[in-house]
Amino acid sequence: MREITIAVVQMSTTLGEPEANLAKMSDYIRQIATAQKTDLVVFPELAVTGYECGVRFVQLAQRVPGPSVNYIAQRANEQSVHVVFGLPTKERVESILFNSVVMVGPEGDVMAHYRKLHLRGEEQMLFRPGFRLETAETPFGLVGLQAGWDLYFPEGARSLCLDGAEVVIVSAAWTNDRAEEWRTFVASRAAENACFVCAANRVGEEPASTFGGESMIVGPRGQVIVDLDETTEGYIVAKLDLDEVRRVREETQIFQTRQPLSYRSIVRKY
Repeated sequence: MREITIAVVQMSTTLGEPEANLAKMSDYIRQIATAQKTDLVVFPELAVTGYECGVRFVQLAQRVPGPSVNYIAQRANEQSVHVVFGLPTKERVESILFNSVVMVGPEGDVMAHYRKLHLRGEEQMLFRPGFRLETAETPFGLVGLQAGWDLYFPEGARSLCLDGAEVVIVSAAWTNDRAEEWRTFVASRAAENACFVCAANRVGEEPASTFGGESMIVGPRGQVIVDLDETTEGYIVAKLDLDEVRRVREETQIFQTRQPLSYRSIVRKY
């Protein structure tokens, strides 16, 4: 049996205050790892800064690795866990920003840096879309990374799973007015790819947004294994049997019976 224990953190953030948010994340990592042996801890989208920073993202964005990544990597090393979290990042050109999700490993190394592909609303004015999907090779298998509105697009999760991912991590800042879509998409991405989806969503409020929570871990038949309500700050933990992914995929033959030659319109721009 190939087992992995994953914790999903549902938290609010202090808008534009990275130090306060990083300290809060550090407390969660220590609390989770102390309570039980955990392989992976997942935090929401833009957990380091908050979501509605506007032009302040230019000052708040960091390189990878950089101060925030190094801080969380040190916590991961101290507790011997993998950690996934969201933050704004930049490249060599200071004005080019990305909405990123980073995975750091128990050795304190950066294992994956995903730049969000699908930007929604104001995000399109603040960030540049990423240019590729990202997976991380871990001791417990291949893990795919996504952020927020990526859930709207089934092609992303399907591509990650075709590349071998058995677990898809979603870091999100999903608002409560789209709660039905959140629940539907998380379960659908899991069921249609026979994979585990571990989705960490924000709670709390910012000037123009109320975040919807309902973080959850969903199994390869689309079943909710464990979840939180729409307002609770805290975390959920589940021990996942990755062999279940192989069993469901073999039973359903969902990849073998695909007909990709009939799907050409999917990769057409418009």
